[in-house]
Amino acid sequence: MYNRKAAVLYAKEYALKPNPKYRYFSLEHTGGDCTNFVSQCLLAGGAPLIYNREHSWWYNSKNTANVMDDSWSLSWAIAHSFYWFLKVNEEKNLKGAKGREVKDVNLLELGDLVFFQNTKGTIYHSSIITDFLGNVPLISQHTFEALNIPYHKNWIAHKIHLLKISI
Repeated sequence: MYNRKAAVLYAKEYALKPNPKYRYFSLEHTGGDCTNFVSQCLLAGGAPLIYNREHSWWYNSKNTANVMDDSWSLSWAIAHSFYWFLKVNEEKNLKGAKGREVKDVNLLELGDLVFFQNTKGTIYHSSIITDFLGNVPLISQHTFEALNIPYHKNWIAHKIHLLKISI
């Protein structure tokens, strides 16, 4: 069961100051830390790491003094890969976190995810819903670090994807 409260508490704690136990993906070197951050939130909410060869989602800490020694799956750190990991898990009812796409923002809850797509069809950013202002979801994210900002004014996107998360 997805512990939405735990995922959101984690997001609120680390939205503005990244968790030093994880590698931070700077925009200038790797494209950004958004999905790494959201993956951490889902892990805090009880999503199990998935190590299978075909459909994986994981982060391995080497437990050294340097998080640069750590390793991770593409779906852990790349928005497009993470989006499809969640969607395929939902469609095939696989083990782990699942994402069911919805069109109505009124169906969203704390801990659900918002993805942003460009005109080429690539999902390029991910965020987690950490509050509401009336019925408007507020998101927290990395790349840039933000806490409780309106989802629809955050990024210029051709399309926004709203995912209901479950485990």
